[in-house]
Amino acid sequence: MAQIFPKWSNTVPIALALAGFFLLITVSGGVWYYGSPEYTDVGYRPKQPVEYSHKLHAGDLGIDCRYCHTGVESGARALVPPTRTCMNCHTLVKPESEKLSLVRRSFATGEPIEWVRVNDIPDYAYFDHSIHINSGVGCISCHGNVAEMEEVTLSKSLSMGFCLECHRSPEENLRPLNEVTNMKWAKSSDHASLAALWKKERGLEPPEACSGCHR
Repeated sequence: MAQIFPKWSNTVPIALALAGFFLLITVSGGVWYYGSPEYTDVGYRPKQPVEYSHKLHAGDLGIDCRYCHTGVESGARALVPPTRTCMNCHTLVKPESEKLSLVRRSFATGEPIEWVRVNDIPDYAYFDHSIHINSGVGCISCHGNVAEMEEVTLSKSLSMGFCLECHRSPEENLRPLNEVTNMKWAKSSDHASLAALWKKERGLEPPEACSGCHR
């Protein structure tokens, strides 16, 4: 009896299986990357109600992060500054600027400015700024170099993987305690040995268990 299908047709099931396998890998990889915070969140730059240049204030003028974002050394949150903090300077500096009209109105009425949060941790994860600041983790490690940002942009994914990577090897992000807000601080050639010493002196054992952040 003559063959119905040619001999090469025997390879079709194998070819389909291999194609299906590679398609599955490609789709899984695409979903893994394009659905991850590294792709969906990094680069987020919302429009704020008032134009505020961190490059000017934190960079050119050298204003310390803690002047505006109070509480980072003693509390869990880095507070958004109230309008009176802005007016400490702007009662004298460009007090009639049109760009500051909303700031002046907020100061006069007591109605807060509705800033849009850029770096935001989900409610199901616990994060304490003071622990990180007092451990010697620089602001730049999580927020990027805001001293060079005209508009604050989310520069790190702030995902669970991002946090765990640091908790497992914190040495890379450690620095002298008096340099945590210094965006221009640079590591020395012996950073590895210094970081190991800081980790020991500060008794750092970052949690890796789920309960460390999910309470």
